[in-house]
Amino acid sequence: MGTAAHPAIELAGIEKWYGTRDAPVHALAATDLGVAEGEFLVLLGPSGCGKTTILRMIGGLIEPTGGNLLVEGRPLWRDGARESAALSDLGMVFQDANLFPWLTIEQNVALPLELKGVAKAERLARARELAALVGIQGFERRWPRELSGGMRQRAAIARALSYDPRILLMDEPFGALDAMTREAMNLELQRIWLETQKTVVLVTHSIAEAVFLADRIVLLSPRPGRIDTVLTVDFPRPRAPLLQSTPEFQAIVRNLRVRLAEIS
Repeated sequence: MGTAAHPAIELAGIEKWYGTRDAPVHALAATDLGVAEGEFLVLLGPSGCGKTTILRMIGGLIEPTGGNLLVEGRPLWRDGARESAALSDLGMVFQDANLFPWLTIEQNVALPLELKGVAKAERLARARELAALVGIQGFERRWPRELSGGMRQRAAIARALSYDPRILLMDEPFGALDAMTREAMNLELQRIWLETQKTVVLVTHSIAEAVFLADRIVLLSPRPGRIDTVLTVDFPRPRAPLLQSTPEFQAIVRNLRVRLAEIS
């Protein structure tokens, strides 16, 4: 996807240790990884393999212990502090939508713009535009409690897109949803990605979800996490749900499941 002078995200020898009461925990071994502009990359692996650690380091939520991390060619960390210019390229979506219950949906979506000082009329117009993009138009004035889990996650995606970041980071965004809603949200995420051409990095435990959505899958081994396998998924897009019943799709899922069992 795309041809850029530099990757959208570049990890060079990125490593993470956590200090604990008993002894330091080596969460992620030195890791090199590049994510191309406009690519949909999925991080897959057993619990504790460092998937979320990588995502949170890219998102500037935790600082790497070692190595260099570049976002759009700019260092994300400098002298222990995050670089605001690099952070501005990042949007994040978590498993919990984390909407403020005292704000309406459009107010939640527009909140990052309000914090940036954008005028009310402009930010609410942007919120309505994004509500249409993610498929919750007509619900802008509702409270989060009035929406289903899937619709709240749509609102969370809209909020992450509000200031038009070039990169979208997603940590198990559909993990708490039922199977049918999750499948619908996978289709919606694919559609949104195709329309916006953002760079996406998604963490998931679902092998089928990874194969359905990804351009590339990065399979991580158990702690200390390290890259075990990088798999290119070249099914044409847009991908329909029936793809998952094809022998080609099932073969990739089966091979990944076998490899996961071998390294776990």
